[in-house]
Amino acid sequence: MTEYRLEDLAQESGISARNIRAYRERGLLDPPRRVGRSALYDDYHLSQLNTISQLLRKGYNSAHIAEFFASMRQGTDLADILGLQQAVLGEANAEPQSTNPAAVAIDADGEEARKLAAYGLAAVEGGEVVMIDAVAADILARAPDPGLCVRALLRFVESTEGSVEQLAAAFAASLEEFYRERVGADYLPRPHEVDEIRQTLQDYRLLGEKVMLTRFDQAARRHMVASASEYTTGIMISGAWEPGRPD
Repeated sequence: MTEYRLEDLAQESGISARNIRAYRERGLLDPPRRVGRSALYDDYHLSQLNTISQLLRKGYNSAHIAEFFASMRQGTDLADILGLQQAVLGEANAEPQSTNPAAVAIDADGEEARKLAAYGLAAVEGGEVVMIDAVAADILARAPDPGLCVRALLRFVESTEGSVEQLAAAFAASLEEFYRERVGADYLPRPHEVDEIRQTLQDYRLLGEKVMLTRFDQAARRHMVASASEYTTGIMISGAWEPGRPD
């Protein structure tokens, strides 16, 4: 999980450091983690600030917001109540443990199975749908509703198809430019140079993939924190959440 010093949190949230201190003193914002004399905030604090800002824009004053948070803290932490923040933010390096791919509990003759296979995400074997990636298979195998999860995954894949093509084209262009700068525009590598150039290009591709994954993770976290805050705000305003109510 990303950690921020006060100035960084202020810049990321768009809320002044002075106001953040005031929110903390009034009990709106959870205390930061202390490391020596340094105060460190994280994505959960950022989500809290987003929620506070949204409530203020809807006409609630700081005293009302403090009451909201105080009432929810009486029983359990807001993140635990909603069962959302930790699921969204998680641990920065936490990944599901993969095992042998298991069949996904969806109709092998259905539209979802056909699309998964068409996108190269799964294969139909012996009348069963098996995800090609073991980690994805583990996630779907333990999902309470695999069909719902698959449909959400397919909506994401289909909505990003054009963007992925543009991103891949941009990467290929940068790779070509890198190659030209490395060996020259019209240079034909000698036999003894081929292995070195191939390794260099493979390393560049790995670097590119790492950068894209990192940038996606950063952007996704920003959007998910905003979504979590919007969801939190809606529940706090509408009173839709009830203690003890099953998810």
